[in-house]
Amino acid sequence: MHMSVRLNLPREVGSVPAVRRLLRTALAILQVDRQSGADLEIALTEACSNVVKHASGADQIEIRLNVAEDRCAIDVLDNGAGFDPELTDGGAPGPGSERGRGLFLIRALSENVRMRSTARDGSLIHFEKSFA
Repeated sequence: MHMSVRLNLPREVGSVPAVRRLLRTALAILQVDRQSGADLEIALTEACSNVVKHASGADQIEIRLNVAEDRCAIDVLDNGAGFDPELTDGGAPGPGSERGRGLFLIRALSENVRMRSTARDGSLIHFEKSFA
C-alpha cells in the first residue's frame, strides 16, 4: 500500500499540529512502528515550525507526504524569501544556543536530508525514513 498527500496550508502555528496529525494517521494506517513514526513527527514538526518562524514573506506551507510500508518521504516547501545556506551547515547547536536545533534534529532523526533555497522563490527541505 502507498499513500501520497499534498497539502497547502496557511503559514501559521495552527497548521503544524494539523500536519502532524495527518502524518500520524497515515503511519498508523500503514502500521509503521511507533519509534519511526515518532521520529518522523518530530522532524516534520521542526521543518514546518521553521517555515512558520523563519520563512520571511511566505504566506503558505506546502507539505508532500509519500508513505509506503517500507519508507516515508516528506517535502516541506514555502514561497518565502529564502535563507542563507551557511545556516544549514549541519553542526550541532551550542548548549546555550536558542536556535539551530530544528535542522539538527531533522538530520538526526531522518535520512537523505536535502535543502534548497532560492532568493524570492522559497525553500524546500526533503527528508526520508526507511522502516525496518
